[in-house]
Amino acid sequence: MSKKRVVVIGGGPAGLIAADLLAGTCEVHLCEQGRTLGRKFLVAGDGGLNITHSAVGEDLSARYTPTEFMRAPLLAFGPVELRAWLAERGVDTFIGSSGRIFPRPPLTPAQVLRAIVDKVVDKGVQVHLRHAFAGFDAERCPIVVYEGSPVPMVADHYLFALGGASWRKTGSTGDWRQHFGGIGVHTVPFQASNCGVDVALPEAVRMHAGKPLKNVRVSAGELSQRGEVTITEHGLEGNAIYPIVPALREAMANGEDAHLLMDLKPDVTVQELERRLAGAAWKERVPALKLDRAAVALLKAFTPVQRYVEGGSLAKDVKALRIPVIGLRPLDEAISTVGGIAPAEVAPDLSLISIPISPWRGDDRSGMRPLEAFLLQGAFSTGHAAAKGILARLADR
Repeated sequence: MSKKRVVVIGGGPAGLIAADLLAGTCEVHLCEQGRTLGRKFLVAGDGGLNITHSAVGEDLSARYTPTEFMRAPLLAFGPVELRAWLAERGVDTFIGSSGRIFPRPPLTPAQVLRAIVDKVVDKGVQVHLRHAFAGFDAERCPIVVYEGSPVPMVADHYLFALGGASWRKTGSTGDWRQHFGGIGVHTVPFQASNCGVDVALPEAVRMHAGKPLKNVRVSAGELSQRGEVTITEHGLEGNAIYPIVPALREAMANGEDAHLLMDLKPDVTVQELERRLAGAAWKERVPALKLDRAAVALLKAFTPVQRYVEGGSLAKDVKALRIPVIGLRPLDEAISTVGGIAPAEVAPDLSLISIPISPWRGDDRSGMRPLEAFLLQGAFSTGHAAAKGILARLADR
């Protein structure tokens, strides 16, 4: 009996692992609109390829929204499984600081990608570069074009791994959303997710642009993250900012006041700060706080003068500096985006509920893709789950 034909559209991590899993059982065609596979994978490798994280179980799934939606894909193919899958391709990994997992040196991001792609090709997957998804025909079958001309891509199953709308230079424009909307699939506009925030900073703070505030804790709503914040010309960014963006975005969407609270001294209690400031002369206050110049500038900018001269009030502001947020940075500056296909449109096996031919998918849903390592893990996990869904359906026939 001839093999079933599957077309995977999108050559990023989700598409690559899906093609890899389907190969052997199916005749697999992998379409990528760019000249190379995995361009966004390489972008993620800038400054070090943080592939995944050592978190497991609920600790892992809690990093994603909607948590319930992501629980099954992460349970089936989490960090342990991803590391084993990479090891089979000659990519050894290690757990670094804060539980983050990296390829073991001297492996580079390009070498990791090459190992993955080579294995996919060795398994017989047919790769079609510069083949772009351009919508659906009257029968709701995908249209793929090469150099402006439609290319027949008839298949028994289609798996979409189209990505979000960040890093447009890699081809992630998010334009595919309108095509799905055109066939009746409910979608949600893309918004910046892991991104910097716009803050009205006075010149005294902007002069410190590029300088980091190390070891601070940032909170918004019920979200809180400890890490580093960098002052920019437009506001603030960094690994302590990105995880709290969902709370800020929700506040803005609801017309509420959006602000963050920054603890400049997370390891020092407010009582200890009050003790240091008690009886300290005006010129002795900054040395007593043991803050660097950038942190002091930020503290002065968002602390009323009267509170700044009162030791007790100043100590409280150091622990919970209230900084108004006026907006989020643009989509193209974001590490990731939220939006895409609404979760209600997707079945547990990641098939589309409303479309009779049920294209299978591993692309972005409306919800948060979390920071750094969890982004790639989420892509690999959903690509794996979508491919497993196709295999399960084939086995039932």
